[in-house]
Amino acid sequence: MKLVKRLMVLPLAILLLSSCKEKKDNLLDVDKELSYCETQIHKSIADISGKNMMPRNIMDSLNHWKLVPIEISEWTVGFWPGTLWYNYENTKNTDDLETATHYTDLLKPLTTLSAYDHDLGFQIFCSYGNGYRLTGREDYKQIILNAADTLATLFNPKVGTILSWPREVDNGRFAPFNTIMDNMINLEMLYWAAKNGGNKKLYDIATKHAETTMNHHFREDGGCYHVALYNPETGDFIKGVTHQGYADRSLWARGQAWAIYGYTFVYRETQDKRFLRFAEKVTDLYLSRLPKGEYIPFWDFDDPAIPNAPRDASAAAVVASALLELSQLEDNTDKAKEYKEAATNMLIELSSDKYQSRETKPSLLLHSTGHWPNGSEIDASINYADYYYIEALTRYKKMLNGKSVIGY
Repeated sequence: MKLVKRLMVLPLAILLLSSCKEKKDNLLDVDKELSYCETQIHKSIADISGKNMMPRNIMDSLNHWKLVPIEISEWTVGFWPGTLWYNYENTKNTDDLETATHYTDLLKPLTTLSAYDHDLGFQIFCSYGNGYRLTGREDYKQIILNAADTLATLFNPKVGTILSWPREVDNGRFAPFNTIMDNMINLEMLYWAAKNGGNKKLYDIATKHAETTMNHHFREDGGCYHVALYNPETGDFIKGVTHQGYADRSLWARGQAWAIYGYTFVYRETQDKRFLRFAEKVTDLYLSRLPKGEYIPFWDFDDPAIPNAPRDASAAAVVASALLELSQLEDNTDKAKEYKEAATNMLIELSSDKYQSRETKPSLLLHSTGHWPNGSEIDASINYADYYYIEALTRYKKMLNGKSVIGY
C-alpha cells in the first residue's frame, strides 16, 4: 500500500516541480512592470509639478519626493529626465514626450559651465543622451559633444585617468589626485562623442582611463576600491581607499555594480577581449557574493551587521541592466545564459512587493542605500535606482522581441 501511495505521489511531485519551473520562467511580465513604472512616474509628476526642481529621494518614513535644485554640484539631476525618456520610449505618448523634454531642458544652465567633476556623464548623457537617441534633436547632440569635451579637460595623461573630484584635492581629503569607480560610467559619453562627430581623442581618453583603472583600482579577486589615489606628477598609484563603502578593502555593492556596467560598455566600444574577460571577472565575484537564493545585495558585502544590514536596490538595478547587455556581447554561450538568467532574477525580485513602492510612494523602488558611512539616504527610494530599473526593463523587453540591446 505504501508503495502504491509513493507511485501516486511521484507524478504529482514531478507535476508540481514542473509547474513551479514554468511559473518562475514567467514571473517577469515586463509589460506589466513597465505599465507600473508609467503609473508611478505620473504620480511623481503630480508630486513635483511646477517646482522646476529634480526629485532625489524619498526616505523610508516619508511619502513625497525630496527635491533638489538644478546645480552642477548635484550629481543626480540627470536621472529623472532619463527616467522620463525611457517612459516615453515605451508609451510613445506625446504628453510623456513633452514632460521628458521639459525636465531635460531645465538642465541647460549646466551645459555651458566648466568641469566641476566627473559627473557630467550622469547629468548630461542620461538626460540629453536618451533625448537625442529618441528624437534626433541636433541641439541635444551638440550639448552632449560639448559636455564630452568639458569632461575631457579633467583627464591627466600622466596618470591615465580623469580626475573625479577636484574639490577633494583642494580640501586635501582625497589628494593629490583621485579617481572613483563611479567615473567608469561617464566614459560612455566620451565613446559616444568620439563616434558621433566629436574629437577622436575622446576614445583614447576613455580607453586609457579604463585600462589604468583595471590595473590599479581592483584587488586580486576582482573587488574594487571606491577611490584610487595617484601622484599627478609621476602617474604612480598610491593606494586604494573607500568613501562610501564599509572599509577600504570591503566590497561595496554599488561600486562593484559601476565596474560591471562600465567594463561591459568598454568592451562593446573597443572589442578588446581583455575588457570582456575583466567584465566577467568583476561580475562573477559580485554574483558569487549575493545572499543565497537572493538577487538584491546588502549595501556592502562585507558589512559585519549582515544579515541585519540594509540592502541596495540601486546596485541590483545597475547590474541587471548591465548583464542584459553583457549577455548579448558574450562569446561564451554558457556565460551568456548565466548572465541573462541572473539579470532576469534581479528584475523579478526588484519587481516584487518587497522592492516596488506601489501605493506607498510615487517612486518606482524602495530599499536603496546612498551613502551609509555618512548616514545619508539609508533604506530610501533614490532616483538612480529608478533610472536603471526602467532601463533594465526596457532592455529586457527589447530582448524578448528579438532586438539587440547592445550600444546606446
